Amino acid sequence: MTTRIPESIRREAMSREFQVSIRIGKSGVTETLISEIDTQLKKRGIVKIKMNRGLFERDAISGVWAQLAEQTGSVLVLARGNVGVLWR
Repeated sequence: MTTRIPESIRREAMSREFQVSIRIGKSGVTETLISEIDTQLKKRGIVKIKMNRGLFERDAISGVWAQLAEQTGSVLVLARGNVGVLWR
């Protein structure tokens, strides 16, 4: 499924002013985390997530972003290292 991401959403995702609102800590991806992302997406439509360094192997990170997008019914707008932006 490829969704065209509006330029305004892309700009917001890349903006330095757009703050991280969810952190993935040592407990990793949990049901509570998924429901919090879902809640924030319902409220704001876009959410910035940061995962702790070393939590996942470097080559597994893109899979984690894909899994989060799938589980929340959202689209990955931006993934740079351990920071990702989801949009719905």
